[in-house]
Amino acid sequence: MAEERSLSGLTDEEAKEFHTVFSFSATVFFVVVIIAHVLAYSWRPFWPGPQGWVQSLLDGATNVTSFLV
Repeated sequence: MAEERSLSGLTDEEAKEFHTVFSFSATVFFVVVIIAHVLAYSWRPFWPGPQGWVQSLLDGATNVTSFLV
């Protein structure tokens, strides 16, 4: 007799294997995302200083090229 398949066309064993691979891949993806956000925040914080975004960006900028870098 043929194996019983679900609506997705996978057997129960195939569905469990797919779930395992999907869960592992999603976990790795989110770890990479968290690391990227930590590195981006350490490079340039997301939150502005008390004076706001423009003043925070202009602090220490002496000319246009240092502002754009």
